[in-house]
Amino acid sequence: MTTVLTVAALTLREAARRRVLRSLAVLTVLLLSLSAWGFARIDAEFGGDLTSGESRFAAALVLNLVMFGLSLIAALGTAFMAGPTLAGETESGIALAVLTRPVHRASVLLGKWLGLVGFGTGFVAVAGTAQLLIVLVTTGYWPPSPVTGLALLAAQAVTLLTLGLLLSTVISPMASGIVAVGLFGATWIAGVIGGLGAALGNDSVRRIGTVSQALLPTDGLWRGAMNAFQDPSLLTSFSEAFEGHPFLSSASLTPGYLAWAGTWVLLTLSLAAVAFQRRDL
Repeated sequence: MTTVLTVAALTLREAARRRVLRSLAVLTVLLLSLSAWGFARIDAEFGGDLTSGESRFAAALVLNLVMFGLSLIAALGTAFMAGPTLAGETESGIALAVLTRPVHRASVLLGKWLGLVGFGTGFVAVAGTAQLLIVLVTTGYWPPSPVTGLALLAAQAVTLLTLGLLLSTVISPMASGIVAVGLFGATWIAGVIGGLGAALGNDSVRRIGTVSQALLPTDGLWRGAMNAFQDPSLLTSFSEAFEGHPFLSSASLTPGYLAWAGTWVLLTLSLAAVAFQRRDL
């Protein structure tokens, strides 16, 4: 256990040194600044004539849009950090120097995973809380389940970084990041198509989203987070607007789906451990 925690601490320290962290910080500050200006202009752009329901609807919709931006930044950051932290050290020979000592490969992999989880969840917690405070100050809107929403966004980041770690055991660092982010985007698009299928009553198209959310749970977790950030009264007042909308979600996640998402992460991490154990260093 000491080895795992030591590797996790070293992974966090290494992440703090990388330029990608500075790039993420710049992107996050830019997104938060633009969102603060945008939220402050929502009511002004309509001449102050918005009703309280319309104002909540606009705030919840734009909040989900901005949160998608934050989840995308988290996805880019975790995916492109997961690859170099394992595959990069393997290619450079650093991993060989470490593993010649009585250190199990599984302990190194688990330590790197824990360090990346700490980085991803920390980023979501800090940036997401800052965004929620911006919305509260500028519009007076506070989502009904902010902790649940941020927890699901963090779970989304953990899911993607676990995939990136698995990919980094078999392909190059850059390729693993590109493939992970590509699958993240493809799953989101499939989820949008599935939502349109559900709105149109087309079961075949709807299954595209269902299958993709089972194969890679990032989009399913994202839709659960969107639902947590929405005002429940919007479901009855603007029910037609939720049908097929890419930034609104009509239902929360079921316990069964959350259990599958957790199982998916454990299975993927186990596959990564097996692949890393068999990899020729």
